[in-house]
This record gives sequence, C-alpha cells and structure tokens, in this order.
Amino acid sequence: MQQHSVRHILQQLDGFYTRTEISVIAGLVLDEICSNKNTYLSGSELRKVEDIVRRLKNGEPIQYVLGKTEFYGMPFEVTPDVLIPRPETEELVEWILSENRQEGCSVLDIGTGSGCIAVTLAKKMTSADLHAWDISEEALRVASGNACLNGVSVRFSLRDILQPVEEYPGFDIIVSNPPYVTESEKKDMEMNVLDFEPHIALFVPDHDALLFYDRIAGAALKMLRCKGKIYFEINRGKGLEVCSMLHDKGFVNIELRKDISGNDRMVRAVK
Repeated sequence: MQQHSVRHILQQLDGFYTRTEISVIAGLVLDEICSNKNTYLSGSELRKVEDIVRRLKNGEPIQYVLGKTEFYGMPFEVTPDVLIPRPETEELVEWILSENRQEGCSVLDIGTGSGCIAVTLAKKMTSADLHAWDISEEALRVASGNACLNGVSVRFSLRDILQPVEEYPGFDIIVSNPPYVTESEKKDMEMNVLDFEPHIALFVPDHDALLFYDRIAGAALKMLRCKGKIYFEINRGKGLEVCSMLHDKGFVNIELRKDISGNDRMVRAVK
C-alpha cells in the first residue's frame, strides 16, 4: 500500500511545511506519480518522489514542481514563466461574471500570464470574444496551452501596454491583474515567491506604484466602448489611490471591493 510513501514524505518535509500542508502535498504527489494506487511504489516512482521532495525542500512551489494547478475549478498548466494563480483573482473573475451576462461582449485581459482570467471568462461567458495580451512570449505559450486544455478560444497577442496603443473598435470589458508589489514590499514576501515566481509580473518601483494602472486606464479610454467597464486586481494598500486616479481620468461608478481576507483587492469603474 502507499501508506509508507505518505509517511516518508511527511518525515522528509517535516519542519518545511505544516502537517496539514504536508498531508495535502503528499496526496498531490502520489496522485501525480503512482501508476497503481494498490501497490508499493516502483523504483522509478520512488525516484520521482525523492526528486519532488528535494525540490520542495528547496522552497519551490508545489504548483511549479507538478507543472499544474487549479483555478476556478478548472485545470491550468503553470511554469516559472507565469505567476501561480491566486484565490483573490478568482474573486475578481467572480465579480466580472456576476455583472456581465450579456451576449456577445468583447473582453480584453491585459497581462494575461497563465491565461487564468481570460480562459476562465471564455469558458463561462460562452458567447464572449476574448482577447489577451502579455509582454512575455513564454507566458503566451503557457496561456495558449491553457486555452487548448480547457477547450476555449482566446486571441492572444504579444503586446506591451507601456507602449502606445492604437484605436480599437471597442471592448466592453478590460480586466488586468498587473504588477503591483512595490520594491520596498519585497522584504515582507515569502521566499518561495521571491525565488521562483517571475519578478516582471510582480514588481513596480516605489516611486511609480500605479504605473500599470495609470497606463491601462489611459488606454482604456481609447479602447472601451461607452459604458464599458474596467476591472483591476490591486495592491491592498493602493485602493483609494487607484480609485482617485480613475476618477481624475473621468471614469464613473467606481467601486472598491475587499477580498475574502478583508483586504482592498479589486476595483471596477465605468467609462
């Protein structure tokens, strides 16, 4: 049986994670590598367990070790080229879905990363026209694979939102979870995030913390249809600043929402 393997993983990771975390990890690892749940591990399977344990002890996130995760109940492949999708982003997706059930709307996801937002919206808003941009070719390859994995169509483009944007026919929704962690906040972050997740998708300078929000909001004035909506995931300490910036640009019906942990995390505004 597999019980000895579970004990081995528990012993090896003791002190690196809580007992609850290790139990969950052990289940994920054994589900991933065991060809037969009713037999002992083969030599090759045991070597895979040892390699996974070694990587976990070095702090590598389990999602990167296994190359996959779940978001909004859907499977997603992840690599170190993209951020690991977070539960807070699921809350942003839920907000968008709750407010936008009209047929045939056009949606743009800026800084798509793994594609978790765009792919999920494409899956749940079946008649929507989904577009997604990212500055990273590697991220777009991951996102494109995730669209195929979940059986949806998304138009992916290599675009840098910090560069000028041309006029577009018009989107109904623009959504973005851009880099928003300031450089000074690095000291408070967990090492497994700092050491393994892509910094280009995480950090902004202290002196220009709203860099991406300001740029995306300005571009949205060109690209959104009248009464189109913009949705942001935000740094919990910058909610009022983001709202003020959107107000100054002329957006209306601005709403700031907290995440399940009680932190300011999402903003919606209307053109």
